[in-house]
Amino acid sequence: MRLPRSFSGWTMWVFGVLAFALGLLGLISPGTLLVMLGFEVLDVRPAGDYTLVYMAASSMAAVNMGVYYVFAAAADYTPFFRWTVPFRLVTFTVFTTLVVTGAAPAEFFGVGLWEGLGAVITGIALWREGKLLPSRQVADA
Repeated sequence: MRLPRSFSGWTMWVFGVLAFALGLLGLISPGTLLVMLGFEVLDVRPAGDYTLVYMAASSMAAVNMGVYYVFAAAADYTPFFRWTVPFRLVTFTVFTTLVVTGAAPAEFFGVGLWEGLGAVITGIALWREGKLLPSRQVADA
């Protein structure tokens, strides 16, 4: 597999590797990830508590997302890089709102910060490379 060829590609690659690693951690040791996020880990889960199922599903999604980001970085697929910036900012907003309203513990803000800061760094990299906006060239008829 190729390494990224641009700074924006490297931002995507780093985000992808981290997502993949944290997703694996959540699959292997969901309790560890719950502690990192500031959630209480119960020794015994009551009937109807699907926390571990949700952890497995979201961790698997993180593994997949990590792979997508690494492959996009290897291909230097800048349209994908651009698409992630606004959606990662939305994720930052939603996750931060969960913390601010008390629906999530303060440690969960780290997830939002990771998304928001990553989006801003990727956006700045794309801007510096002249790739933030798609080409406005008109195709020859």
